[in-house]
Amino acid sequence: MLKVCVIGLGPIGNRHSRLVLENELAELAGVCDILHDRADAAAAAYGVKAFYDVPTMLRSVAPDICIVATGGAEYGSDHSAPTLQALAAGCHVLGEKPISNDIEEAEEMVAKARARGVCYGINLNHRFTPAAQLAKRWQNEGRLGHLLFVNMSMWIMNPRESSPYFQLKALHPHTVDVMRHFCGDVEAVQCFAVKAPGRKIWSTATFNMRFKNGVVGTLTGSYDIERGHPMERCEVAGTGGRFVIDDMYREVTLYPAGNLEKTVYTNPLFGGMRDFEDTFRNRQQTFFEQVAAGVAPEDIDGSGADGLAAQKVLAAAIESLEHETVVYVR
Repeated sequence: MLKVCVIGLGPIGNRHSRLVLENELAELAGVCDILHDRADAAAAAYGVKAFYDVPTMLRSVAPDICIVATGGAEYGSDHSAPTLQALAAGCHVLGEKPISNDIEEAEEMVAKARARGVCYGINLNHRFTPAAQLAKRWQNEGRLGHLLFVNMSMWIMNPRESSPYFQLKALHPHTVDVMRHFCGDVEAVQCFAVKAPGRKIWSTATFNMRFKNGVVGTLTGSYDIERGHPMERCEVAGTGGRFVIDDMYREVTLYPAGNLEKTVYTNPLFGGMRDFEDTFRNRQQTFFEQVAAGVAPEDIDGSGADGLAAQKVLAAAIESLEHETVVYVR
């Protein structure tokens, strides 16, 4: 059984901790937070020992896996130090998104995992749903033919204000990862954005993209619209047909080219995904299974390298917005 420790006990860290307790492949061996009250509350709730710094936890527990769910500015500024400490100790790491809003820090974490030969995954949970997995299977079976375009959109209400680019950095690691999952690496980006009434940040944005394989795409995201149905949509099309995923796990539809019949998968009422928390459960399960099976670090699904690639696209989008030009992803 895999010994797992959770670092960072905000709402996301507590969600991860609860799910580890349910997982048959893992045992929750400790929780860690620099805020003693958070660590103590989680330890009492889950029946494990509390730690207040990562090195002490690593020495005491020697976990197989660390889940890094620290927050920080724009959800990603506090990931680097605990991740590097865990990787240096030889732990596999499942980190929260974004991997980091600092590209150099993200590159350092990916390089450290590679040097240590351990698995490093990111919680890019939107690709780990039955609907997304079925869509990927259709693609791998050749049912889309030669890929042509992708359209992606996601919107929620988030009134927080930080840097002008908060919406781009915090929301779109998920959307860009989904687009890359189906269409490969992004070559160039052009970004336009607007500040909704009363907002100081670029709260709604549209990206035009060209992928290295020639696919073209658009991404629209917003922090200005209350949640409802739907709130996320992904359409991928090729010469043989197209699929549309609605709300991550709710439904996926395949529209074969030249065929009036369509194939629809709808999340079942019994035995299907119950809510958003199940996307975390599926993502954890995949990572634990891959670690337990000895999957090579470079073959981890939703890897640190994937998280880094998404952040590079977002960095290019911000540069495009600042300079009003097309930017090539570096």
